[in-house]
Amino acid sequence: MRILYIDIDSLRPDHLGCYGYHRATSPHIDRLAAEGLRFDNFYATDTPCLPSRTALFSGRFGINTGVVNHGGTRADIRPEGPARGFQSRTTLDSLPEQLRRTGLRTASISPFPHRHSAYQIWEGFHETIDTGGDGNERSHVVFPEVAAWLGRNAGRPDWFLHVNLWDPHTPYDVPLEFGEPFKNDPPPDWLTQDIIDRQRRSYGPHDAVTPHGHTVKNDWPRGARTIRNAADWKQWIDGYDTGIRYADHHIGMIVAELKRLGLYDDTAIIVSSDHGENQGELEIYGDHQTADQHTNCVPLIIRWPGLTESRQGQCDNSLLYNIDLSATLVDLAGAKPPAAWDGVPFTPLLRQAGQGGHAHLVLSHGAWSCQRSVRWADYLLIRTYHTGAKNFPSLMLFDLKNDPHETRNLAPIRPDLVGEGLRRMDEWVGRQLSKNGVSDPLFDVIAEGGPLHACPSEIDALVALLRSTGRGEHAAWLEKHRGQPRDS
Repeated sequence: MRILYIDIDSLRPDHLGCYGYHRATSPHIDRLAAEGLRFDNFYATDTPCLPSRTALFSGRFGINTGVVNHGGTRADIRPEGPARGFQSRTTLDSLPEQLRRTGLRTASISPFPHRHSAYQIWEGFHETIDTGGDGNERSHVVFPEVAAWLGRNAGRPDWFLHVNLWDPHTPYDVPLEFGEPFKNDPPPDWLTQDIIDRQRRSYGPHDAVTPHGHTVKNDWPRGARTIRNAADWKQWIDGYDTGIRYADHHIGMIVAELKRLGLYDDTAIIVSSDHGENQGELEIYGDHQTADQHTNCVPLIIRWPGLTESRQGQCDNSLLYNIDLSATLVDLAGAKPPAAWDGVPFTPLLRQAGQGGHAHLVLSHGAWSCQRSVRWADYLLIRTYHTGAKNFPSLMLFDLKNDPHETRNLAPIRPDLVGEGLRRMDEWVGRQLSKNGVSDPLFDVIAEGGPLHACPSEIDALVALLRSTGRGEHAAWLEKHRGQPRDS
């Protein structure tokens, strides 16, 4: 069994052709989807980067590992204390360790553990390769490492290789010689001038006025300095989509290398991401700051020879967590997922529809804001505990079928659905906390001063920026209320 897991940072599914996007961002990924199975409701349990990958490789929710933030005590897995033996359960229960016990050679090619000081991601791997750019290296730097590893291991019948690509992640700096593949393609049409004007009167980190952060200056080679109109919007989204196309181009090169080595026909290929990317939704551009649809929903494409042929080219709508993929991989390797894992295998879904999934999902975010959301039926309810210096109320409810870009908050007019969502969320939280008798890590983050990217000094910087850009009324409110939701 050979398994190649391609992990593309900041990739949102609805910007891929196989998910219905109108631009040709992903011809090579689309071909893999046509040969395999696409999942439309696959979610990272915890976002963004560090909590998401910790959940995937540990098989556990962030509420149980403790990892929900990018800094502070909740950026590290809770210590095991006196129960720790000669080897840590974090290692023994990790996804790579579980796979290596079944006889697979496990390897990871990624800058991520060094970037975030998150070496729990690599626990259990036989071999790890740091591509050295802390996430700023483009795919042309990563590909030679992948090709060399495949060449060295072409004779091995059993391996698991994790490959991490970063091109869609900001800054949008795909080499200029790659050209402008979307120069003549219109951008998504949901972002109207009325929405842009309303957003520019609002505020938040990475808002329409300063989509690149706390500075008006923009040295990125692609993207836009600010979002004022449709032309700026097109320039901005061209930068993101070009990053996707560049990553996809190198996926094509990896596939070509597999074929050259005679490995393609019996190698399972999985394409996914750690989180998506808000591109105007909830007034956030080019970042991943919430527990919403566009940060937590990620693509999942599985092409598994001998397994997915019966569902070739299909899509599956089952509600799934990324940690369910971890459990599925262990199950397919012939082992049983560890008892401490929260993920549930969905192996039967790879052969037949309707054979897995959850009634609802509970999602968390603790690095830019402190939020928890519940996704069920067509709805997403977001509960905000700390806004991360954004213009949020405490409750937001969206009908994702009719309002996929989250432009209309239904919470004030649908108290019945708000109550149903809160009931599901609170039951889930109580069930998780009862497992270990520990505190809710989101509230630990708030007690330490808030999310890393919205700590007091970051809020002060945003207050100053708001005053300098003519939004003094928001600066005054934010200076006084800090991370409290607007309706408090």
